[in-house]
Amino acid sequence: MYKALALDLDGTLTNSRKEITEKTRETLFSAMDRGVKVILASGRPLMGITYPAHMLEMERRGGIIMAFNGGVIVDCISGNVLRRVTVPPECIPDIYAAAQAAACIPITYTEDEIVTETIDEYVLKEKICVNADIMTVESMLDFVDYPTPKFLIVGPHEKLIVAEKMLKDKHSDKLNIFYSESYFLEVCPKGVSKDTGLAAVCEHLGLSSAELMACGDGMNDMPMLGFAGLSVAMANSCKAVLDMADYVTLSNDDDGVADAVEKFILTDENKNR
Repeated sequence: MYKALALDLDGTLTNSRKEITEKTRETLFSAMDRGVKVILASGRPLMGITYPAHMLEMERRGGIIMAFNGGVIVDCISGNVLRRVTVPPECIPDIYAAAQAAACIPITYTEDEIVTETIDEYVLKEKICVNADIMTVESMLDFVDYPTPKFLIVGPHEKLIVAEKMLKDKHSDKLNIFYSESYFLEVCPKGVSKDTGLAAVCEHLGLSSAELMACGDGMNDMPMLGFAGLSVAMANSCKAVLDMADYVTLSNDDDGVADAVEKFILTDENKNR
């Protein structure tokens, strides 16, 4: 039996309206009742995952929040932070410079707000994902004098490629740089990705990767899907995710997570394994 279930949020657990449907919720409750540990694994900041975790009653039923692509990991019952990795401070000026050179916008986060100098359509997309207020500041470089787990550079993909190359050329030894969407360039500390985060979670839970099932749809989910014993792609996934998955479920608007959980966790065959 799969003893842990890692779920991406946007495009996977939530539908196009950023909702967890009642069917998916009840299906996950059934899995939890069988002892399956649910892990919410997202590029979102912690503040953007607490409400979905509450909807799944994880503060009572148990489970793990894996925020910032695994940069921050929290046990839902105890509230203990199991992992926290932050961007090296010496890299922050170059992250800002790369975004400026590409005519894109760098953003980061406080505990409860998105921080940016400018608001555009891509910043608003992040606002919708995270469901948080936006704080505009005069100077990111002056404002961000605290440890932060992630920067996000937002803009058209063809422009983000410029920022991506600049940062990889200069800081590939200190930063992990990848796309979660074509318009979102994630900038995380080296070693932070969903597979390394899940490795830490599995160690904490005393499980092997073979006992883990993972569902995702985006490019930043690929390390997680490669790590899991069973990888499930949503029907709405990008082609690279569809090509690597062990199983393709229904779309996020058709309760694809519920379909996969029913097939691989709630079947009678798996009940007593």
